[in-house]
Amino acid sequence: MNLQPLSQAKTLGDWAYLGIQKHFQKILKHEPNVLQDRDPEELHQMRVGMRRLRSAVTGFAVAVDLPKAAADKQIGKIARSLGILRDIDVLQEALQNRYQPSLPKKERPIVKKVLAQLEKQRQKALKQVRATLKNKDYQKLKQALQGWLEKPNYREFARMPVEEVLPDLLLPGTSQLLLHPGWLLGANMNHSESDIPQNLTSQTVELLIAARGPVLHGLRKQAKRVRYQMSLFTDLYGSTYETYVEDMKQLQEVLGDIQDSLVLAEFLSNVLGSDLGTRAPKFAQLLVQNRYQAWQKWETLQHRYLSAHTRHAFRQELLQPMVDVSNNGSKHQEDKYVEAGN
Repeated sequence: MNLQPLSQAKTLGDWAYLGIQKHFQKILKHEPNVLQDRDPEELHQMRVGMRRLRSAVTGFAVAVDLPKAAADKQIGKIARSLGILRDIDVLQEALQNRYQPSLPKKERPIVKKVLAQLEKQRQKALKQVRATLKNKDYQKLKQALQGWLEKPNYREFARMPVEEVLPDLLLPGTSQLLLHPGWLLGANMNHSESDIPQNLTSQTVELLIAARGPVLHGLRKQAKRVRYQMSLFTDLYGSTYETYVEDMKQLQEVLGDIQDSLVLAEFLSNVLGSDLGTRAPKFAQLLVQNRYQAWQKWETLQHRYLSAHTRHAFRQELLQPMVDVSNNGSKHQEDKYVEAGN
């Protein structure tokens, strides 16, 4: 199958081909600059390409028959190697640009010490990334994907009109997202209504994050999966759908800010060999403040997605692609997105 224009993509197989090719090309585009370590953004984009490729391979598994070398586990292994280096870059950037300028003079030497330790770790991670991108598993992955794109193999569901199976593709991941226990963090459930305390203190938020931080992190990862999968089909839905995709992006970013702050605090304490609050109280305070600000943004999304109205509207939107299943080409009537904060 040769790549068709987007307007000619009709079947699930067409869309699978488009998605896999798009993200594979993104990976290849950024690979040379990642090997040369020219710009952290190149690494970030290649990692995003890997993640989205894995999402496409997983999401279209019912339609495509890929070689074993291109399995999602193989893609995940390479993405994790890129992720280690990317996480270090994120920590370095946060220390240098977000925190260091706001620290008192006496705490800045601590940042220099931590940055020096991070740079040592970065060189090791960069060496590992280069080894990963040159080893046989990655080369086999590229060869397998290139071969498949030149001569794709499909499963029977590939022939189905994409609009007929879109809800079946999107709803399982969305259901896992909406049923994730992370939404209930700090909420009291009374029958079918949620009671989320308003204006929680920073101290209360810190206790909640300390006790249930991994649950929030799990919600973030599921939001990322849903976002990547939904992003494959934005051309088949309207502006309401795009609003939900944007919500997933915001959820991922806000919870990511909390997680990054926790990781940074732990790393700092390990490097310093003592509690951060003791060695650098202002720095520790800044981290707490940033987590609290992120939490307040998270609460807005939490209120929205614990609303029965929002959850129902979200599910209904996924059931209504813009292309009518009767193939008459008509677009569905978009519902107005109405909820607190929108």
